[in-house]
Amino acid sequence: MYYGALSIRAGAWLIVSPEVTKIMAKEQTDRTTLDLFAHERRPGRPKTNPLSRDEQLRINKRNQLKRDKVRGLKRVELKLNAEAVEALNELAESRNMSRSELIEEMLMQQLAALRSQGIV
Repeated sequence: MYYGALSIRAGAWLIVSPEVTKIMAKEQTDRTTLDLFAHERRPGRPKTNPLSRDEQLRINKRNQLKRDKVRGLKRVELKLNAEAVEALNELAESRNMSRSELIEEMLMQQLAALRSQGIV
């Protein structure tokens, strides 16, 4: 039994093999083609999001950066030894604030002290 399909091109009937009918170009982030693959059963837990985890993380990071920009925040990377990070975590937790907020507060206090001394 043949499970292929028939296709009409320029008025002529063409036989299309099943392998050809299953191959389609699909972009993961393309929302218009999602319904084309909705009927296919896949093993394992059903997806709650059509995008891969890597793509979700990329989109979430982009959205976070946009939110930060709206709030007037700039990204600064800082490398500290584990002992300093642990001390900052403990102090931030005792003050019920995030480590980022604590570091910002400490930097602003230090800058204010330097300004009052006329250093900055």
